[in-house]
Amino acid sequence: MKPEIHPAYKEIKVSCSCGNTFVTGSTIDHDLHIEICAKCHPFYTGTQKLIDTAGRVDRFRQKYGQASTAKAATTKKETTKKKDE
Repeated sequence: MKPEIHPAYKEIKVSCSCGNTFVTGSTIDHDLHIEICAKCHPFYTGTQKLIDTAGRVDRFRQKYGQASTAKAATTKKETTKKKDE
């Protein structure tokens, strides 16, 4: 490596919103605060946290969940009518 062209590589402390902290190497000179890490990310933990803000998920399920089941029922009725004819 050529001297004086590469940034200094230092150890920094990384802290997550879940409370997990670890030390890693970086070229930045300050500690990091991150929102999600490998300890709390759904891909690595296998769990999914569904954050429902003001009932939006429930409203979506009510609006589209019933519509899809009603649509499936009507198409089923239509197919049975065609078979009967």
